[in-house]
Amino acid sequence: MKFENQTDFYQGKVRDVYSFPNFVAMVASDRISAFDVVLPKPIPYKGQVLNQLAAYFLNNAKDIVPNWFQNSPHPQVSIGKKAKTLPVEMVIRGYLAGHAWRTYKEGKRMLCGVKLPEGMKENDKFPTPIITPSTKAENGAHDEDISEEQILKQGLVTEQQWKKMVDYTHLLFRRGTALAAERGLILVDTKYEFGIYLDENNEKNVILIDEIHTPDSSRYFYSKEYHQKQEKGERQNQLSKEFVREWLMENGFQGKKDQKIPEMTEEVIDRISQRYCHLYFLLTGKELEKNPDLMNEEKITESIIDYQKSLTH
Repeated sequence: MKFENQTDFYQGKVRDVYSFPNFVAMVASDRISAFDVVLPKPIPYKGQVLNQLAAYFLNNAKDIVPNWFQNSPHPQVSIGKKAKTLPVEMVIRGYLAGHAWRTYKEGKRMLCGVKLPEGMKENDKFPTPIITPSTKAENGAHDEDISEEQILKQGLVTEQQWKKMVDYTHLLFRRGTALAAERGLILVDTKYEFGIYLDENNEKNVILIDEIHTPDSSRYFYSKEYHQKQEKGERQNQLSKEFVREWLMENGFQGKKDQKIPEMTEEVIDRISQRYCHLYFLLTGKELEKNPDLMNEEKITESIIDYQKSLTH
């Protein structure tokens, strides 16, 4: 897609971002990634799920942290403020899970400059949430763990920007935790991205960008069963994209060199699509409104062109 007055285009693993002089349009595609690899086949309705969940959570956080989102003219499209991305992803963890657990299991007790407590087991709750940043990789490269000290030493962000990002990350995690609790869920870990937005006074402001609290960027447990499973040493059921990673690992793929992505049959694709739609219901309490006639590139393009026209009227 190419638009009149378009100033830039960026294609991420699963999103396409179109820049214009006074706004940005983010398209949540049906592409799916895991282990920093884009899988070969799209997942129907995945883009809609992620876009509408992001809009839901961004609207729910506007009162505590300034963010980029303004409106959504199409189920897969979000329109918002144009900001320059800061090259650090703010990963915050309330529980010892995922990458943090894999690091811990290897015997390491330091993650991104943060000391991890002794005597923890998988999925235990941290005494207080920890921030374990990563570099914001481009062009499909792997994100890398990084410490606060390294971030400031390399000048990736200023000290003032860093403090703001840390404050915002904790505020957002508390809000996300509260929203999850209302749905009988535990927000285990998640990530936030920030950018610099020039306001009408030409002042630089740190604002929240991209999606938040979606299954692609977050991990959830079910609160009702959490304590019992921990006491028994049982595996926690997760509400996240982890089921995709698990399917890949079961079939011998973890994104490593010379590993082959397993075949994505129609049955596998349909199962993943259904899981995403169910995740939408679990997080919002509402069924996803599916409209297959809208789910194509032509309708997405039309929605952005119509939005452009609306700005001139």
